[in-house]
Amino acid sequence: MRVLVVEDEDRIRRDLAVQLKNAGYVVEEAADGETAWFRGDTEDFDAIVLDLGLPKLDGLQVLKRWRESGRDVPILILTARGSWTDRVEGIDAGADDYLVKPFRMEEVVARVRALIRRSAGRASPVLSARGITLDTRRARASVDGQAVPLSPLEFRLLSYLLHHRGRVVSRAELVEHIYHEDVEPDSNALEVLVGRVRRKVGSDVIETRRGHGYLVSSD
Repeated sequence: MRVLVVEDEDRIRRDLAVQLKNAGYVVEEAADGETAWFRGDTEDFDAIVLDLGLPKLDGLQVLKRWRESGRDVPILILTARGSWTDRVEGIDAGADDYLVKPFRMEEVVARVRALIRRSAGRASPVLSARGITLDTRRARASVDGQAVPLSPLEFRLLSYLLHHRGRVVSRAELVEHIYHEDVEPDSNALEVLVGRVRRKVGSDVIETRRGHGYLVSSD
C-alpha cells in the first residue's frame, strides 16, 4: 500500500514516514503544496496524509484541486486549525478524515489503515479469502488457522491483492504500490516474489492472468 505524506515540518514528516513504513506501507514524501498537488495528480496512492498549512500552495487548495480533477484517493487532513468551522471546510472540500495537532503517531497509522480499508469496501482490518487470513493491524498471516511467516514485502503483496480481491491487478500497479521509491526491482523480481508467496499460502491462491496481471478471486 502506497501512502503520500505531505507536511512541511521536517521532523513531523520524517516521524510520520517512519511510523507508516514500520506499519508496512510504502511511503513517499512532499514538503510543499505544489509538489504535493503534482504528485497526487500524476501518481496513484492508496491514501494521502495532508497538512493544511503548507508553503507555495495551501493544503486546502491542494485538496480542492485533486477533487476537482476527479482524484478520489482517501485523504486524512492534519492541521493546527482546530475550530469546528475549519473541520467542516476540510470535510466539505473532500477530506475523508481529520486530525488536529498535536496527535499521536499511532492514531495517524490507525486512521490511514481504516481509510484504505473502507476505500476498498472492507469494514474489518482482518482480510480473508481462499483460507487465508491477514490481520493488517498486527501484520500477521495464517492459512487455515496456521500462522505463516511473511517478509514485509511478501505481506505488502498479499495485502494489496486481498484488498483488491476479485480484480485483476496489473504488474505495473503492483510494482508501484509494494516497492519503495528508491528500489528498482529486477525485471523478474515480482514473479519471483509471487512464487515465494504461493509456496507459503498455496499455489492456487494467486492466479496469473497472462498479459493482464494477478488475481485473488473473491470465491
